[in-house]
This record gives sequence, C-alpha cells and structure tokens, in this order.
Amino acid sequence: MKSFTIVCPTDFSECSLNAIEYAAKLGEKYQAKLILFHVPNREDYQKLAGKNGDAPTIAFARAKLMQLVDTVNEESISAGLASCSFEIREGDTVESILHFSNEVNADLIIMGTEGVNEFKKNYVGTRTSNLVEKTNRDVFVIPRKVFFKNPRKLVYATDYLEEDKLAIQKVTQIATFFDSEIDVLHVGSRQKSIDKALHQSMINEISPFLRYEKTNFVLKSYRDDPGLGLESYLITAKGDILFTLSKKKSWFEKLFTNNLSKKMSYFINKPLFVIKNV
Repeated sequence: MKSFTIVCPTDFSECSLNAIEYAAKLGEKYQAKLILFHVPNREDYQKLAGKNGDAPTIAFARAKLMQLVDTVNEESISAGLASCSFEIREGDTVESILHFSNEVNADLIIMGTEGVNEFKKNYVGTRTSNLVEKTNRDVFVIPRKVFFKNPRKLVYATDYLEEDKLAIQKVTQIATFFDSEIDVLHVGSRQKSIDKALHQSMINEISPFLRYEKTNFVLKSYRDDPGLGLESYLITAKGDILFTLSKKKSWFEKLFTNNLSKKMSYFINKPLFVIKNV
C-alpha cells in the first residue's frame, strides 16, 4: 500500500518554516512520508543574507535541511510521522516542485505563501499561485506568521459541483484527525428561492458521503461580491482553514484569479487548502 506522501518546499523563510510545522503535524495524522524540498535560488539567498551579508551557499542549504529533518524526526516520528527526508533540485522553482511532486506521486503539497519575496500581483505570492494553477495535486497554502494550532472549524466553500461528494471526504478525514467542526458553505449574491432549493438538494446528495456528525450546512447571501461575503463569514464564524475545490470555470476559480482576491485579507492570514485531485 502506498504511503501518504507530503512534499513541503522550503526556502528557509519564516513562512516556509511555518509550512514545515503544518506538514509535520498533518503528516503525523496521515502517518505520512514528508519530504522537504529545496530549489537553490541566488536571489532568495541574497535576501536571506541581507545587503551586507554573504549569500548562503548550497552547502549551507544542505546543512540547514539536515538540521530541519533532524528536528522534525525528533518531534514527529514518535507521534506517527513515517519519515522525514530532504531533496535539493536545481532549476525553476515552480517547475522543479511540479516535476518532483509528480516523480514521488505526492498526495499533498504544503507551501508557504510569501517566502522571501514581497507580495506581487497575486494574493498568495507569484510562486504559490502559479503552483496551484499548474498542479493537479492538492495544495495546502500556509501564510506567513500563521503558526500551527489544532483547527476548531473547517470551512468548505461549495459551488454545488458534482465533485463536492468526493472532495468533502478529504475535508472529513482531516476533521476527524482533529475533532473539528465542518461548515459546508455556499455564498450567493442574493437570496433566491432557487438558491434555497439547490442548497437543500446539495444537503440531500452530500450527506450520505459525509457520515460526520459535526457538520453544518450554511447558505449565506451578500449584496456585494460573493468573495467578500465569504471573507465576512470566515471571520465571524472563526474558521481556521478554508477548503475549496478548484475546477475550471468554478466560482472559486474566478475568485482565485480576479482582482477581488487582492482585497481579501483573509487569504493571507489563514491557511487555504485547495483540493485539485478528486
């Protein structure tokens, strides 16, 4: 039986180290193989060094990775993690992550949002957003300054897709790990009777696939864009992780790429789990 495999890219920045923490804790639950993945990048090294410092070398990176692996193994092997190792590959960062994740048949990529780069055009940083767009593997995005805690509430944003039935099972598995609540949420721009009918139909269809008591089905309506409504709900409901199913032409796909996402501070302050593989 194939082991659950997590690939966690790191550039040694604060947010990538936070991603390693999430990867180790989730890896404990999945009894997973965790692989820390590093792509040498001179620009990143120089930013780590600062204006007057000497840029780290690949030898430094290897030593740092060995140190991280030792720390993860010491803390997480006894808690259920199967193994932790590292890999260094040269090349374009995103393409190298994509290729390596395919090579090891990764089940999940866990990645920090900001790295040592400043935010540019996309709300999660150019590398991470490009990775989410190109990969067919699930991606768990961890923002800078977000430290691991057991999630109390998971929010799954639905646009009434047939694939929700499979995607929600992944959410349920993680909820079971941490005894979390699940809010299955749809946000519309206005409350219509057809929205209520679709919502009830979704409940009837998804419920048999859940079998998890701590699940709530929520229909919310906002006059403004649904994305702002989603952000508002996540804040008021105190959601710890947002889950979305990313499919072409879906509601989330539009939200993920349009200008509205730039206004949504939530997505650079809370973890985002993008389900790509169902």
